[in-house]
Amino acid sequence: MSQRISLTRYLVEQQRMEGHIPSQLRLLLEVVARACKSISQAVNKGALGGVLGTAGSENVQGEVQKKLDIIANEVLIEANEWGGHLAAMASEEMDGIYVVPNRYPQGEYLLLFDPLDGSSNIDVNVSIGTIFSVLKKPEGDSGVEESDFLQAGNQQVAAGYCVYGPQTTLVLTVGDGVAMFTLDREQGSFVLTEENMRLPEDTQEFAINMSNMRHWDTPVKRYIDECLQGKEGPRGKDFNMRWIASMVADVHRILTRGGVFMYPWDKREPEKAGKLRLMYEANPMSWLIEQAGGAATNGKQRILDIQPTKLHERVSVILGSKNEVERVTRYHSPL
Repeated sequence: MSQRISLTRYLVEQQRMEGHIPSQLRLLLEVVARACKSISQAVNKGALGGVLGTAGSENVQGEVQKKLDIIANEVLIEANEWGGHLAAMASEEMDGIYVVPNRYPQGEYLLLFDPLDGSSNIDVNVSIGTIFSVLKKPEGDSGVEESDFLQAGNQQVAAGYCVYGPQTTLVLTVGDGVAMFTLDREQGSFVLTEENMRLPEDTQEFAINMSNMRHWDTPVKRYIDECLQGKEGPRGKDFNMRWIASMVADVHRILTRGGVFMYPWDKREPEKAGKLRLMYEANPMSWLIEQAGGAATNGKQRILDIQPTKLHERVSVILGSKNEVERVTRYHSPL
């Protein structure tokens, strides 16, 4: 790009000229970005910073927490609690909501986040990331309740993620397309490197954990079988498979060059709707994908139309290039 545009300038222009965001939301997003820079620094230090390995505790989902899971969660809370933009926060790593303490002014927004997605990749130096979603607190509420967070994804006012890889990259939407920013470490600021990101409608690449194949439902097996048959099969083209085991990294690749990401319901835990969390992962990622021209469903309906019933609700996820997502979803529909 001929002119370097910082994240701050981009957000100010969104507020001033486009009218897409109010000032308080702009300030909130800048604070989230600063927190991501701090997390990026901790990730980059790795063993030198003593941040690798497990913390000897479990989160609300019963998953063993990494040291960086806890660090990232604390960074996001401490960065956002005092600014006056938020009423409360919710995290994949916490049982319940975190209400902004009375000693700080309370704002009108709610922040949800997965502080460090892809934790299994931390110790092997593979890309991981932070996912976040912003909702408006319901009007007329004097306090904050967990039920205030239970809004469908189509009510989000901002969403994004930060991927900590060879570069630290922030991807953001405020409902007017998707923009990508790269952290300039010398200047200490995020710089706009791509605007109006778009996914191709067709693709020859899919991302799924093939080790779970024996547990998949029939529609998912059918779709993957057709992809694996290549040019000789019903699709008439060869597909590539990619799987990083970090939703941030897998979705970032798809958002950059197309593809379909699938983490479907399977028979291992049939009582659960899926593995991924609706509020912290599926909703923000689905909005980003849709804003870039893609699609996102749970196999039966648009993810952003799902009405949450609990804070840590799980969901099946199929997202990415529009035509492929529609095909998989069609396979789930009864004849």
